[in-house]
Amino acid sequence: MTDLMPAIFFGHGNPMNAVSKNVYTEGWRAIGRSIPRPRAILAVSAHWYIPGCGVTINAAPPTIHDFGGFPQELYEVAYPAPGSPELARRVRDLLSPLPVELDESWGLDHGTWSVLTHVFPDADIPVVQLAIDERQPSTFHYELGKRLAPLREEGVLVAGSGNLVHNLHSYAWGRDGVNAYDWAVRFEKRARDLLLAGDDAPLVAYEGLGRDAMLSVPTPDHYLPLLYVLGLRRKDDPVSFPVEGVDGGSVSMLAVRIG
Repeated sequence: MTDLMPAIFFGHGNPMNAVSKNVYTEGWRAIGRSIPRPRAILAVSAHWYIPGCGVTINAAPPTIHDFGGFPQELYEVAYPAPGSPELARRVRDLLSPLPVELDESWGLDHGTWSVLTHVFPDADIPVVQLAIDERQPSTFHYELGKRLAPLREEGVLVAGSGNLVHNLHSYAWGRDGVNAYDWAVRFEKRARDLLLAGDDAPLVAYEGLGRDAMLSVPTPDHYLPLLYVLGLRRKDDPVSFPVEGVDGGSVSMLAVRIG
């Protein structure tokens, strides 16, 4: 019998975490050791945010270095996990009648591989990415998560990757030891309380949570992966936060585990 997989949202933060050893990357490694080994991974990354819905069908997805201005060692990172055309087609079928493109143009972007290189460093578990349709409201993404729920019974780890709080305009570039901004602290606490209470509606309609939410989520891309994970939650699933912290004052590194 296949173990019921948890669903996990990772706050991925700076791409340099891929080649760093810190409290966040150690927390990601601990997650990999604590969960059942998945048959495959479906990743929903903030960095595949496009006008449409697609899923990678590559048998050998490339490692995409979708950033600029970083040290050369980061561009040399490869995460050679196999893909899974079988899982890609299963996702398409679960989301039907929504048109889902079977995509060979994308691969694994840093929202996926910067985390998985620590969670599953051997890169031996098949990985498929699901695009986030930038044209759609938050309710759409939450409902897609619900439709993906059978994957948990099929040994698939659904991993959202973004950041609960992600405001790069306020980020303390080049400064260490910066305290989190008050608004970031308040919004993260509000979100955590709602997650623990099982109250998804305000999190889906996050724009209604006031000024703190607007500062914490100035654009939806890094927040929406959380809603896919929330959609997978069962009534009695426990919620935990295996990784915590705020980087640069305005990027939450919170990880949210469902189940």
